[in-house]
Amino acid sequence: MQVYLVGGAVRDQLLDRPITDKDFVVVGATVDEMLAAGFVQVGADFPVFLHPTTQEEYALARTERKLGRGYQGFSVHASPDVTLQDDLQRRDLTINAMAIEVTGLTDDTPLTGEVIDYHGGLDDIQSKTLRHISQAFSEDPLRVLRVARFYGRYYDLGFHIAEETITLMRQLVDSGELTHLSAERIWQESSRATMQGSPQVYWEQLYAIGALTEYFAPLHHAWGDTRVRETVQTALYFAGQMHLNLSQRWALLMASLDQSISVSQPNPDILSSASHTSIVAEEKKTALKAITSISNSAKVPKVPTQFASLFVTQAGKLSAVNELNATQKIDLIQACSAHKEPNKLSQLLVTSHVLQLAKQHRQMMLALNSFHAIGIESIDPDIKGAAIGKALNEARAAHLFSMEQSIASTN
Repeated sequence: MQVYLVGGAVRDQLLDRPITDKDFVVVGATVDEMLAAGFVQVGADFPVFLHPTTQEEYALARTERKLGRGYQGFSVHASPDVTLQDDLQRRDLTINAMAIEVTGLTDDTPLTGEVIDYHGGLDDIQSKTLRHISQAFSEDPLRVLRVARFYGRYYDLGFHIAEETITLMRQLVDSGELTHLSAERIWQESSRATMQGSPQVYWEQLYAIGALTEYFAPLHHAWGDTRVRETVQTALYFAGQMHLNLSQRWALLMASLDQSISVSQPNPDILSSASHTSIVAEEKKTALKAITSISNSAKVPKVPTQFASLFVTQAGKLSAVNELNATQKIDLIQACSAHKEPNKLSQLLVTSHVLQLAKQHRQMMLALNSFHAIGIESIDPDIKGAAIGKALNEARAAHLFSMEQSIASTN
């Protein structure tokens, strides 16, 4: 019997990241031997056991064979003759397929500390690459979401997805395999990714390969508007940096479904006008239907769904609190149930603030691009002295105006 620390714990140790979970593979053992050692079996589809003291997972080495559609359509073979190499071969990414041998079932002290690497995981750690192990990657559609999640998790370290892996992800999407994933697994992966430090990366990657069209179709449609997509992605980035909770992050993502929230700046002077109220009511109605549609498709829990719906409904007032009159403020308190849950109002206001920051950031990034796009070569060479600065600023402003008009017309 040989015992190995595998997967994420080895990867994160090499990346000098905190290790939150340890998983082990046991080679050369039987179910009876594990039970005799005091381990508790928990795996229904394959032999996985909990350590009697640490509750860490120990799995018998196994192989898998694709039999049907989806991530559950596999035949699993676990026996003492399955090698470590056989077991690691079935994993998704090279950086997740490394192992370190430990002393035994009751002592996880490394024997030598040597990293066992059959698939180039060490090289991909060095080059910061997320790369599939083999064509068997295409057998499990859940890996599309997992790779996107890992991309978001390690984005701040400079990781990227190998082009050949992106190609396989696209092929999985095009094959329709994602439709065989359960809504529960979709939400599990998506919610975990949304709570990472760079949550926008997961959603951006799924959009780029067309993976949002099945369970998040309204979001895919909304992100066809570059302004919406870039604004919400920036808001999600800020949400990650500011450690917003899941409901707040979900509300920012769902704000994509109401263009007036994610693009237009609120005009406090017309908040109470009849025409404004009528237009907003229709926009909100459409957005709320889309939020409900996504929640049903992806089995989004009630709490983030209700928070997102409330945020979309009250976004105009939340973003213009300083301009609201006394009656409007009392109405907002009532609508948000802030008299019962003051923390919810605080969370809504912070969420609104983050979205406004994202809008401002996008506007200034466009301005910065125009500033850099126009240099001395772009103005009349006969202009001299102090007039040069004025001419440059005018040309940059004209370039920015043209860019803003072009973006508006294409969306």
